[in-house]
Amino acid sequence: MGGAACETAEFCTQNFKTLMEQEGIHYLLSGEQKVPLPSGIGKTICLLFSANWSRPCNAFIPQLVQAYNTLKENGQELEVIFVSFDRGENGYKEHIKGMPWLVVPFDVNLQKIIGNVYKVNQIPSFMPLDVSTKLLAKDAVGLIKDYGADAYPFTKKRQEELKALDEAKREGGNLNELFANGIDDSFVYGKGGKLCASDLVGKTIGLYFGAHWCPPCRDFTSQLIEAYNDISTNKDQQFEVIFISTDRDFKEFELSISKMPWPAIPFNSKTRQDLCRIFEVEWIPSLIFLGPNGKTISTNGREMVSSYGARGFPFTEAKILEIETSLMKEKDGLPQQVKDGKHEHVLTLDMAKAYICDFCKKRGSFWAFSCNVCGYDLHPSCIEETL
Repeated sequence: MGGAACETAEFCTQNFKTLMEQEGIHYLLSGEQKVPLPSGIGKTICLLFSANWSRPCNAFIPQLVQAYNTLKENGQELEVIFVSFDRGENGYKEHIKGMPWLVVPFDVNLQKIIGNVYKVNQIPSFMPLDVSTKLLAKDAVGLIKDYGADAYPFTKKRQEELKALDEAKREGGNLNELFANGIDDSFVYGKGGKLCASDLVGKTIGLYFGAHWCPPCRDFTSQLIEAYNDISTNKDQQFEVIFISTDRDFKEFELSISKMPWPAIPFNSKTRQDLCRIFEVEWIPSLIFLGPNGKTISTNGREMVSSYGARGFPFTEAKILEIETSLMKEKDGLPQQVKDGKHEHVLTLDMAKAYICDFCKKRGSFWAFSCNVCGYDLHPSCIEETL
């Protein structure tokens, strides 16, 4: 990339340099030093629009610093120029602390002019120069958040390449590639110990995305533990769950895994973020099942476990169809209503994902005889008298 690209690019380094000079700015800042305006020759120049008052900006800056440093270490001729959208100089000075790139001197009027010229309508905004906007990725900030330094050079072509790599990992069935992230493929247990990706080969795997701060996750974790323990009692059923934390800090992560019998991706591993992206996880709790061949068999694991528990193993469509067929047969063998001596009202046959029998006090699932008046429930096996 370079200044010569101005003929085909809507925004180029030469135009940026000219704009700055027109506004009386002939230098940029690098720490305490003044440096000349860049020509763009031989370098990829990118504009960063950000502000200290913005939480999304403060969250993005460390990610960009990491990607920037990695690219520089790898020999990429990259330069970032920070344009402040701060409302005052104090916020500006606070925001540029630790920034390893060049910054435009603080001037409220100047930032408005630059923002208008480059059509900045939200921050953070990251804009490579000297490239046609038709070739740029639609959301360079999101691309960097997702892929870090691998997002370079921030084009649509690179975005498509990265998405293709994600799809290959999601559908390829290679567990080492899916989990290793090129560095480490080990998982940790809350009570100590490790497990390697190679130990998962040939097993049905549940990828459990959750967090301690999420009440629905805590509720579902209890259901999953019950199913996990029931499945594990049968040595012929090869099953493992891997926890992928979306906790906000390490303390929350430790609370999450403290009672889990299965291993977790380490909190400091980038693989957590990668797996959320690869499997397009948009909410938690979420449970995705991989078959013994490592390929996805269901993205609706939460519903399966909530509905069928351990009975749903190995959580394939064929198994769920078998369960549903069996349930219909069970229903055909049960009366639609009963009058039991243990309860004053008529009880009606109903399907319930989970309930507690009001007579034996044991957990039940699937078919129950329920009272529409007061919510009384009985296991079919606890019925003594029928209509």
